Amino acid sequence: MKTKGKPVWGLLGPYALWAAVFIVVPLVFVAYYAFTDNNFTFTLDNLIRFFNDRSQMGDTEVRTYMLIFWRSLKLALISTVICLLLGYPLAYIMSRASDRNQKIMMTMLMIPMWMNFLIRTYAWMTILQDTGLLNGLLSKLGLGSVHIIGTEGAVVIGMVYDYLPYMVLPIYSVMAKLDIRLIEAARDLGCNNYGVLKRVIFPLSMPGVLSGINMVLIPSVSTFYISQKLGNGKFFLIGDAIEGQYVANNLHFAAAMAFILMIILLVMMAFIKKFTNNMAYGGEEI
Repeated sequence: MKTKGKPVWGLLGPYALWAAVFIVVPLVFVAYYAFTDNNFTFTLDNLIRFFNDRSQMGDTEVRTYMLIFWRSLKLALISTVICLLLGYPLAYIMSRASDRNQKIMMTMLMIPMWMNFLIRTYAWMTILQDTGLLNGLLSKLGLGSVHIIGTEGAVVIGMVYDYLPYMVLPIYSVMAKLDIRLIEAARDLGCNNYGVLKRVIFPLSMPGVLSGINMVLIPSVSTFYISQKLGNGKFFLIGDAIEGQYVANNLHFAAAMAFILMIILLVMMAFIKKFTNNMAYGGEEI
């Protein structure tokens, strides 16, 4: 930011203070606890334990926390892909609607976010349980019943429901600013609907897509309450493991898991950014 050619560094002060207090300082404490033991002596044991801790699963010995992490990553990726497949066309429809309809659709999308996260999760428990609303409806239609609650599918449903707005909003904000003349020019030059989507709309909306992926994938990987309630506590996700260690007062190991998860997510985000750049722009940075 500049005024008469000179940076106004003072205006950055409040943001820098906020970032330092609420971002940098907590991360420093997490790293400090991750690399120390109960006597606050430097150690790598917490990190090594995450990768080497083993348990018996039937006749097979597995790495406990690595198995939990891969399960968390699998469900998070599935949820993110579903959110993208649902959110992208919804964002496009919203961006091309009239101003009045855009406001209505935005309100409908945001209304669930006005409710407490806990209440929304309990609502899905009521819907998905064996004697819930969904099975009641299926039974009345003569379609039998399905067992969903307590499965990975129920957890994915909860994640998609809770995080879909975080995919739609950034994509919509980018699409709403697209110059319609670019689409008209592409059609004049012979592009069909698929060509317009591939060569114009999708590349120009890529910043919103990337932001939406980040905003859905990160909380999905680290979520814990959805898996506890909709999964009936039958399987652990990495967020559950971190919470369990914190409740058990194993703060150093909990911090180590959080630190490792943060590093893995940063690497994943860098890879996703590079991949999407190559796919949409031939390797140019966005």
